[in-house]
Amino acid sequence: MVEISASLLSLKNENVIQTLYNLETAKIDYFHIDVMDGEFVENNTVNRMTEYCEYLSSISNLPLDVHLMVKDVPSYISSFLVFEPNIITFHLEAAKDKEQVMEWIKLIKQNNVRVGISVKPDTQIEEVAEFLPFVHLVLVMTVEPGKGGQELIPKTIEKIRALKKYLQDNQMEVDIEADGGINLETVDYVREAGANILVSGSAITNSENYVDVVEKLKKAKG
Repeated sequence: MVEISASLLSLKNENVIQTLYNLETAKIDYFHIDVMDGEFVENNTVNRMTEYCEYLSSISNLPLDVHLMVKDVPSYISSFLVFEPNIITFHLEAAKDKEQVMEWIKLIKQNNVRVGISVKPDTQIEEVAEFLPFVHLVLVMTVEPGKGGQELIPKTIEKIRALKKYLQDNQMEVDIEADGGINLETVDYVREAGANILVSGSAITNSENYVDVVEKLKKAKG
């Protein structure tokens, strides 16, 4: 069964703690923490995501799935390590060269946190191939990073499929996470292509029944 990482990007400011509780009781698998610095992407969510992590550290034991959409990756790795995340994912596009990518992978690993590497819709999967032996997860952005509520970009489905085939051909155990525009209409496409962790935000939080939506997302055909 697919795992669901619930994005907190679209949460309303009122009743945040109740909403976090409702998401957990709906049996999500991770809380997805979208950290944006206002430079790598237009929006800045640092203070809000820090606040959510502080809440979660006191009310939940669910793993945190931290997605860094930032330029200064090492600083934000350090800032969010305090919340003991399960995984920290950074963007390949934020690195100036291959050596820097490996430095960031090492920094995360030496703090006993799983490593994810993310690619934007226009970045080819071949560009992450050499890093796959060193990471636990590849996050394929199925929308342009920076804001919630966007529609899934169809061409990104083929990217997930190509990544899945590459991993199978090379006998690698790496999770594929898909993020952006994932809802009850699109979930079967990303699941069938090979994603096993799905990030979903507004599709859950804008619904009247979190339990029902999460259950249906988890049952997506693969």
